[in-house]
This record gives sequence, structure tokens and C-alpha cells, in this order.
Amino acid sequence: MMFAAQSIAEFFSFLGGWQYVVAAVIHAVLLVHVFALSPFAFIWLERKVSGRIQDRLGPTRVGGLFGWLQSLADGIKLVQKEDLCPQAADSMLFRSAPYVVCVASFAAFMVLPFSHGWVAVAADCGLFIILAILSLEVFGIIMAGYSSGSKWSLFGGMREAAQMVSYEIPLAICALVPIVAAGSLNLGEIGGMQRGWFGYWFLFHDPFTFVAFFVYFVVATASCKRAPFDLAEAESELVGGFHTEYSGMRWSYFFMGEYASMFAVCGIASILFLGGWNTGIGPIDDALYAARNAGADGTGSPALGYLANVLGVFVFVSKASFGVFVQVWLRWTLPRLRIDQVMTTCLKYLVPISCFLFLGAILWPLALVTTLGRTTWTSGPLGELVAEEVRENQVTRSLSAADVGGVAVRAAEGVVEKELVR
Repeated sequence: MMFAAQSIAEFFSFLGGWQYVVAAVIHAVLLVHVFALSPFAFIWLERKVSGRIQDRLGPTRVGGLFGWLQSLADGIKLVQKEDLCPQAADSMLFRSAPYVVCVASFAAFMVLPFSHGWVAVAADCGLFIILAILSLEVFGIIMAGYSSGSKWSLFGGMREAAQMVSYEIPLAICALVPIVAAGSLNLGEIGGMQRGWFGYWFLFHDPFTFVAFFVYFVVATASCKRAPFDLAEAESELVGGFHTEYSGMRWSYFFMGEYASMFAVCGIASILFLGGWNTGIGPIDDALYAARNAGADGTGSPALGYLANVLGVFVFVSKASFGVFVQVWLRWTLPRLRIDQVMTTCLKYLVPISCFLFLGAILWPLALVTTLGRTTWTSGPLGELVAEEVRENQVTRSLSAADVGGVAVRAAEGVVEKELVR
């Protein structure tokens, strides 16, 4: 697969031998800005959305009329704050917990494809890898709650750990529902299968994937510790929860990890259900696909292929950012639930519903085959791709069987000849 750095190098091919140096520098700068500064953008978004919902303006002073530099100013302020460690705390665990949470959240971006081929690690089991990486965040939360030496932090950490571990079960099951339709765990391949009109998105593939999207979004919101599931930060009960004793930059690392996780789970939803980097408009997607392929195989302009991927990144980030916006919107719309209500909702309702959706996604193609004679109720790139792949696999299996049979016959003839010679 074509990586972003290689695409940038092809774009600057006129520089000769310096094209890879320039591409590496630009790629590093882009990674820093996308991964490190994206939480600041989402913090600004939450402040502005919260202000509008509460009938106020939000940040307006720092950075001009819209206050877009307020997050940067707050970051400078947090850097200048003293790094305190409580006397009763376990110093090593207390200081390392924020890094565990932050690294686990940002590491998920390695497997998340932002456009066609623009992914750091193009793994065949990318979905399982990204879910496993995100689950490591719970270790940092337990470390923070246990090592703080405060009962508020301990109770908050226990609550949050129980909630995250419980909600990871329906999260993974709902993510597997479109996997059944796609037949692949590679996130890049899943995004490519949804090229064309928006009717080819897995959101509209069948009734089970449609419902699974909304269940996934609810479960992902709870997994990210967002309202109305932010029980670890219930001020009336646990003060600040597991990060009560933290201050300065270590305190900010928890929130950077939270916003990174929000973008990651919304990015997964975009890939699995909403077409990923595809616009949902057939002619545009076909033109962008042709431009990417022409730039990759050398038959077209590399610059045009690079710009097509840039547009794909913009579409993907827009979809994921809209998901983050909805999560912020829900914070000021729904009241906070109790801990027993949260756990009951997960174990008694969401887990059985997700299992039913997964089973329905498996049986849906069988029902269509018996009634309509096909595995999907729409004909398009997905159906054609699956049919072509099935034909290729059948041919491969036939050739392999013939080759094995021929080898066996030739081996048997050789043994007989040797025996006759003897």
C-alpha cells in the first residue's frame, strides 16, 4: 500500500534527490500537528458548542473573534504550573499513569487509515489491533486511582475501570457487525469497499448494521468516559474522580487522551459504517479512485493522486469530527446516570442487543440467498467485489487441487518405476 510519505515524495519529484528529505520533514510536521494538536481543536470545539447551547458566546478574546487560540493559551498556562505529587502517593505509578493513558489513546492512530493507503501500519487485523490498543487506557486509569493515596481517586478509578471493561464488550461486538458484511478485518480494505454512492456504505447494508451503528456510538461514548456516562468525574460524589490529585501538564494528559480516544472511536465508526474517506457521491469517488491509482502506478500525475488523498483525509476527518461534535452535544443534553444504571444498561441491554445484531448480520445473507438469490439487497461495488473475490478463491482452490493431484500422481509413478528397476 502507498504511504503518505511516499505520496509526498512523489509530489516533490522535481526536487531530485532532496524529495525524500522534504517529504520526511513535511510528514513529521503533519503527524505532530494532527496527533498532538487535534485535542486542542476539540477542546476549543467543546467550549464553543457548550457556550452556544448555554446561550453564551464561549471563548472570544484569545485568538480573535472566535477564541481559537484559547486552548493554546491554556496549554502555556498548564506548562507553567507546578508538578505536585501527594505525600501519600506512590510516586512512580502516580507520575507514569498520565503517560500510559495518553500513549494508549494516541497509539490507536497508527492503524487508523485516513485515506486510501495513508496509514502507518496497514495490518490485516487492524480492527482488533486498534481495539486492543484503546483497551490499554484502563491500566493508566487504575494506576492513577490506586497511586494517588486518595479515597476519591480510588473510587473513581474503580468505577471507571469497571465501566470501560464492561462497555468494551458491546463495542467490539458492534464493530464486528460490518466486518461480517465486509469479510475483512483490514480497515483500509473496508473503507475501499464502500466506494460509490452513500447507499453502498455499510450503514445501509442491512437493518442490523444500521442499528449497530447507533448502538456502537452509544457504547463508544460510554467507553470514552463522556456524559452522560462520566461517573468517575461526578463532582457531588467523587470530586474530580481518578485525576483529583493531578495538576499542571499531567492533569492535561488525561484530557488529551480522552479527546484522542473520542476521535479514534469516531474514526472507527467512519471507516466501518460511513464510508471512511469516500464522499458518498459516485462520480466523485470514482474520479478520486482513478486519480489515486494513476498517481500510484505512474500512468498519471503523482501530484493529482496526492491531492486526491488529501481530499480523502478531509472527508474522513470531517466525518470523525462530526461524531465528536455529537458527543459534545450529548453532554449538555442528557443528565448524568447513576453507576447502577450505567452497568445495568450495559450488561442487561447493550450486550444482548449487540449479540443479537451480530447473529442477525450472519443470518441476513442466508435469508437473502433463499429469497432473492443474492447476498446483498443492493447491487454495486461491494457485491461485485465479493463475487469476484469468491470466483478468484474458487479458481485458486481448483488450481491448487489439480496441482496437488498431479504431484501425487507423478510421485506414485516414480515410486513404481523405482520398484520395477529394483
